[in-house]
Amino acid sequence: MIAVAVPDREGGVALALHRVSKSFDGRKVLDDARFAVRWGEVHALLGENGAGKSTIMNVATGVYIADTGVTEIDGVATRIASPIEASRHGIGMVHQHFRLVNRFTVAENILLAAGPEAGIRNLDQAARLVAAKGSEVGLGIDPAARVCDLSVAERQRVEILKVLILGARIVILDEPTAVLSDQEATSLLRFTRGLADTGHAVVLITHKLREVVGHSDRVTVMRGGRTVLADCPTTGLDEAELARQMIGERVAPLRHLEAHPGAPRLVVRDLTVARADGGKGVDGLSLELRGGEILGIAGVGGNGQQQLADCLIGLATASRGEIQLMGRPVVAASVAARRGGGLRMIPSDRFASGLIGDMSVAENLAMTHLAGRYSRWKGFLARGRMRRDARAAITTFNIAGATPERRARLLSGGNAQKLLLSREVDSELTVLVAHSPTRGLDVKACQFVHGAIQDSVAAGAACLLISDDLEEILSLSTRIAVMSRGRLVGEFPAREATAEKLGLLMMNHA
Repeated sequence: MIAVAVPDREGGVALALHRVSKSFDGRKVLDDARFAVRWGEVHALLGENGAGKSTIMNVATGVYIADTGVTEIDGVATRIASPIEASRHGIGMVHQHFRLVNRFTVAENILLAAGPEAGIRNLDQAARLVAAKGSEVGLGIDPAARVCDLSVAERQRVEILKVLILGARIVILDEPTAVLSDQEATSLLRFTRGLADTGHAVVLITHKLREVVGHSDRVTVMRGGRTVLADCPTTGLDEAELARQMIGERVAPLRHLEAHPGAPRLVVRDLTVARADGGKGVDGLSLELRGGEILGIAGVGGNGQQQLADCLIGLATASRGEIQLMGRPVVAASVAARRGGGLRMIPSDRFASGLIGDMSVAENLAMTHLAGRYSRWKGFLARGRMRRDARAAITTFNIAGATPERRARLLSGGNAQKLLLSREVDSELTVLVAHSPTRGLDVKACQFVHGAIQDSVAAGAACLLISDDLEEILSLSTRIAVMSRGRLVGEFPAREATAEKLGLLMMNHA
């Protein structure tokens, strides 16, 4: 295993980046940016989606090569041209979108990532290291478990253990709480403090003010690819000023949508869906969703929400029950047939289930209409039309940094979600299943997503909103239900709902 020593001088600068600039497709995404983190501290890197936070850390880890700028480790200028070189220097990054092979076990993923230099020779050794490091840092995980059978929080543990096992003493966490429940997020943030207390340098990339103030020692703020506030102690920090530095302007408050229910658009009766392990994910669930309303489904993650969403869109098979879309039975229908009836989906993981990162913006927008709108003679695609439609969507949805030819994975989280929205919220939409639609997004991106959902519902569509975020459920829904153990255990109009009522139902049925 690679060993990287921490300098004896406590509090010295571990990693520094000076005057870093980087452009993609002629567009500058980093402009003379800077950042520094010390040994033994948690340093928050704050900014809205697209501010350049992940990009500058991808430069630090060798994922990208900067156009200009200097990287220093322990005060020594160092050229890092690949993630392998970053690992040699003791830098490890846990990306927002996990880099694991789902069909492999935990130990197999560690062995795959290690490479020949790490000294991990076989699966047994990898499994022992997973068990030992997990015990040491309090992130226990079964080395023999397959990644596809793990929860999101457990997969994140694997990613963290992976970089620690490979010798990282400078640990970069990219939006680590975006995919976690409140309880899981609190636990992880406590873990980062413990990691710093053992001498590591921890970078916490985030857009959440409460994480900065409550769990970091210093903060650097980025906006529009530039560093606008550098190396500021968080003790006694004014949150309002921090928000102004991050956003640069005030965001209009979300308007509350009045419920005007129309005809039933989605009806679910006695639906049962199995989990991957054979247990019941959805257990005899029934609901009715009408046009002009947003039904919010609150609940602790892992209580069948994912199985419900997958079954509604046609990615999972029901073992019992019925689904009606616009009055027609679709429980046995294909995904294409359901989409033909106007059913659309915003998945909980935009890149795992919604977009293909290595395809262009135009290709991602066109993929649901390849057999129709963009089909030409003998299977050729109407690429000119694809590009024209993509340019129109980029303008309408204000997808910053996008061009028809640019790869989707190069977009920030908020702009990738706008790309997904521009495809799913179309003129044929009748029912939108939105699963954690603002997960990992900043304030302005959240406002945009919520506004797009409200506009579609005001025009007569119906939305099933599934979210772990109670604030999102309370602010956006016209009607709210709580999901626990695969069932709906309570339902009431949004005006009668409070966080306390929802929390009590969630806890009493957990």
